Amino acid sequence: MTIGIPKEIKNNENRVGATPAGVSELVRHGHSVYVQATAGEASGFSDEDYKQAGANILPSIEEVYGIAEMIIKVKEPIEPEYRLVKEGQLLFTYFHFASYEPLTYAMIEQKAVCLAYETVSKADRSLPLLIPMSEVAGRMAIQEGAKYLEKPLKGRGILLGGVPGVRPAKVMILGAGVVGTNAAKMAAGMGADVTILDTNLQRLRYLDDVMPANVNTFMSNKYNIAELLPTHDLIIGAILVPGARAPHLITRDMLKLMRPGTVVVDVAVDQGGCIETCKPTTHENPTYIIDDIVHYCVANMPGAVPYTSTLALTNATLPYAIELANKGWKKGCTENQELKTGLNVVHGKVVYQGVADAFGLEYVPVETVL
Repeated sequence: MTIGIPKEIKNNENRVGATPAGVSELVRHGHSVYVQATAGEASGFSDEDYKQAGANILPSIEEVYGIAEMIIKVKEPIEPEYRLVKEGQLLFTYFHFASYEPLTYAMIEQKAVCLAYETVSKADRSLPLLIPMSEVAGRMAIQEGAKYLEKPLKGRGILLGGVPGVRPAKVMILGAGVVGTNAAKMAAGMGADVTILDTNLQRLRYLDDVMPANVNTFMSNKYNIAELLPTHDLIIGAILVPGARAPHLITRDMLKLMRPGTVVVDVAVDQGGCIETCKPTTHENPTYIIDDIVHYCVANMPGAVPYTSTLALTNATLPYAIELANKGWKKGCTENQELKTGLNVVHGKVVYQGVADAFGLEYVPVETVL
């Protein structure tokens, strides 16, 4: 198969779809890989590294899309890329369709085969291609939240871990999945007073057993969230409904319950956000303030640490990419249930229920395209 790896053009997206090591494995399986010039530079990988791995270097994004049967990316195509996508071309990347209607309609119109990292699911419902970036984002949420609590950045002016004789900051984490758990680990390690909320009592029992003493678990509901908001300094949104929009657990009117300078970091923003007042921001302009509350809503947080993120992502995606390249998408998805769950839009049809529901589109069972 002919595989293309374009340079990411989303604002401050420094990751790349595959490392040279990943390219080497694809080439070893007999596939031709075309990498756009400088695609890996921001992640620490030179064109020469890719050449030594067996890749061909192409100067433009148009040439990469033009030659490839399968495109391996990190983030969803953005508007300048829509016209480059060919009918029947396989795109293997994060899409988060349910949060952005224009992208959904563009991929329907282009009649592409869109296999989304974020909905590839194992039998136990875990999300193997979302987990590595969720781990990064969860840890970064605390790192960024701690920074924006500083007074010059309009935060409350509180040190996350406190000092002897002064209490630490209080961190509230909505969601006890991969993002929430990693956020709790980081916040606890920095000495914060952490409360993690979820609706899954079994998950809360598990975390209560394994987390340090400065992490408390709490059942998630609107009453409990409202009770905690006035006393917490950093709020992390870590809710995920695979392939669908995140529910709003904190509404606009709940902002008045928080103290001025409280920081909210909504990691769920690429699925619509679980805080009503959150809208996607960029690493260039990461925050804004509503009702004296600092909102950090960068939709590609791991892009700020591209070396770590690209290695972690390739570790997870490569086995699936090899299977798709070896078998083709149709046979690969027929024989591998995990890949099958990644199909979202195929030849103009929406084959993932959450995406269809988000925009009132006709849902077509995935079996009909296989």
